Amino acid sequence: METFRVLLVDDEPDFTDTLVRRLGMRHLHVHGVYSGADALKHIDQNEVDVVVLDVRMPGMDGIQTLREIKARRPLVEVIMLTGHANIEVAIEGMRLGAFDYLMKPIEIDQLLYKLQDAYQKKAIQDKKIEAQKKDAAGV
Repeated sequence: METFRVLLVDDEPDFTDTLVRRLGMRHLHVHGVYSGADALKHIDQNEVDVVVLDVRMPGMDGIQTLREIKARRPLVEVIMLTGHANIEVAIEGMRLGAFDYLMKPIEIDQLLYKLQDAYQKKAIQDKKIEAQKKDAAGV
């Protein structure tokens, strides 16, 4: 499996830290933060392929954070994660460009498969953009 960069955003430190460790054992480059504001700081300073984003957080919630991530890095794929079933929030997240919407508790293998799918989508888009740049440059 190709290594890619994942940012995990959740206001529950125990959940975040555990998931970061478990995904790291599967050879992913994973960083965890505990707020939407910290997520934005991280993506402004680091390359990220996929974000796993909690919907309900104090301060900047997941929908606000998703909106900002997509404004700053449109090709970054975002998987919304919540412990509270809310179809309206799921629809809004998908409308704003979320890759998918998953419920807590999540099985690590299910999350890993979803992360791989999201990364593959981003990688395809990156390759298309690179090919267009080469065509425009006449290479």
